[in-house]
Amino acid sequence: MKKVFSLANVLAVAWFAGSLVLLIAIWWVVSLVTAHEIPDPAATWTVFSEMLQDPFYDYGPNDKGIGIQLWGSIKRVGAGFLLGSLVAIPMGLLMGASPVGMRLLNPLVQILRPVSPLAWFPLGLLAFKAAEGATVFIIAITSLWPTLINTAFGVSSIPQDFKNVGKAFGFSRWKYVSKILIPYALPHMITGLRLSIGVAWMVIVAGEMLSGGIGIGFFVWDSWNGLSLEKILSAILIIGFVGLLLDKLFNGLQQLVTYDKK
Repeated sequence: MKKVFSLANVLAVAWFAGSLVLLIAIWWVVSLVTAHEIPDPAATWTVFSEMLQDPFYDYGPNDKGIGIQLWGSIKRVGAGFLLGSLVAIPMGLLMGASPVGMRLLNPLVQILRPVSPLAWFPLGLLAFKAAEGATVFIIAITSLWPTLINTAFGVSSIPQDFKNVGKAFGFSRWKYVSKILIPYALPHMITGLRLSIGVAWMVIVAGEMLSGGIGIGFFVWDSWNGLSLEKILSAILIIGFVGLLLDKLFNGLQQLVTYDKK
């Protein structure tokens, strides 16, 4: 209990509260400057609280609660992120461990990495014949690069002394990978996964705007068509807070696997 109420935790909460106050203050100013064309926090809170009263209602294809919309997006992000990671981690290990792999694959990475998710969407539709599959595809193809690059960097930066220890003790290839390569590169891999989940969560909004159906991105687009800026701002806040929670989750995981020299 003392750790929960430690000075560091209290200060972290205080800084977070200060950030929220600053956000609300800027929001109020923007609302005043635009003559309330951008709804102020009070008006948005009224609509947001109404949305939370029954977040899981389902009255048809285009009329679902915010909880259902959010859960649909989280499932797509999870699927795309998992698929991207399953490609990125082995490919990053290969690039980091093998100079041949780095020379062969790095140009491919640098060519494909800057491509916008919107450019991938038509190919996803062609390949999967459905908007659902196309959305998961663009999440996977655009979120895998940070994990791949960080994994490759972590593996390639293993000190020579570590490699010499493995040779001195006669480690097999598997033992070297499990005892030296993975433990050393793991913090870099988690950093890459942390960046990738952020990219995946950003891409989902654009993907669902194009694909329609269920999801927080579709909810934003549908709210725009219904001229409800309060719902759009509410969705933006939800997207931001979910992104914050995902980042905190991977930050905690990163701290667990990071070696502290102290």
